Amino acid sequence: MKGVILSGAPDVTIVDVTHDVPPQDVERARLTVARVWRRFPAATIHVVVVDPGVGSARAALCVESDGRFLVGPDNGVLSPSLLIPSARVVELPLPSSASATFHGRDVFAPCAAALARGETLESLGQPALSPIVRRTPEPIRRVNGELHGEVILVDRFGNCVTNLFGFGAGTVMVGSHCIPLRHTYADVAVGAAVALVGSAGFVEIAVRDGNAAETLRLSRGARVQLRTSS
Repeated sequence: MKGVILSGAPDVTIVDVTHDVPPQDVERARLTVARVWRRFPAATIHVVVVDPGVGSARAALCVESDGRFLVGPDNGVLSPSLLIPSARVVELPLPSSASATFHGRDVFAPCAAALARGETLESLGQPALSPIVRRTPEPIRRVNGELHGEVILVDRFGNCVTNLFGFGAGTVMVGSHCIPLRHTYADVAVGAAVALVGSAGFVEIAVRDGNAAETLRLSRGARVQLRTSS
């Protein structure tokens, strides 16, 4: 893919955001896109290839949203950009020579190179037909004064990111564990569990100098409750 991009647009700078998304994990890819796509400068082109449906009838998309471009499969990985009302989307044609197993190289990378050369969105394909797959986080529920959510991501450190937004003080309950909401990892003893607001604004469950997912036996989808204190 890098070779195709550089062959079509030799002056571009390629940045590898991550290669750590587990195979076929579309939801993890969506969350990664959500955290980074608007951190890059305007006119950045993001190529997102987590594509278990490659070669099937799923569409290949190019999106222009908030001054940036995103290229990838129509399976929900581009959802963060699609949720902006002004987003424009085209469906990319599939070359007859495209491999049925590697659209990253044969469809998405050439599209990214064309955008980098200054070609317009409209020149690359036809307006995409609805419905386009849009994935959104699981909704938060309020029950008896508590916020109920779930773990949506386990990062490589074993921190468990929830879909709950943070507050100044409170307690996070998951399973039989009652975990204090603090400001930093260092606010608890080594080996102790702690909840804190991470860099994306979500409440995360961690173990200081340890792995919360392993220690607390948590995985994506685990139910959590947040009880705030005044």
